[in-house]
Amino acid sequence: MPHFIMEFSPNVESDIDIPELMKLIHREAIDTGVFPKGGIRTRAVRSDYYLIADEDPENRFIHLTAKVGTGRDLTVRQQAAERIFKVFCDYLQPTFDAQYLSIGFEMVELHPDLNFKKNNIHQKLAANDNA
Repeated sequence: MPHFIMEFSPNVESDIDIPELMKLIHREAIDTGVFPKGGIRTRAVRSDYYLIADEDPENRFIHLTAKVGTGRDLTVRQQAAERIFKVFCDYLQPTFDAQYLSIGFEMVELHPDLNFKKNNIHQKLAANDNA
């Protein structure tokens, strides 16, 4: 954990390099030192069907959700979220200045009894670190 899920309206693709933004978010999550590298997932989902506010087709949205596991202090999560949101907003600022754009971010802590995982990537990373 965490999983970063970026949802966006298709019209942002003319202004924003989605894979580049994904890398910035992913790398900032690693750089916080809060999350284990082997657990970070970042993906983007284009929302082909959407309505925003007055239904103007020029309106744009991009929303990032971070689903994180339990066990981190609220202050630690908040500091990590603020860092990630800053990178997110800094990258989007030129588009925000030129277009009608809604930017959102939320960090959600998953329930410890209802969060199931199976992952062998941690072992791969540990083996590579020892090589």
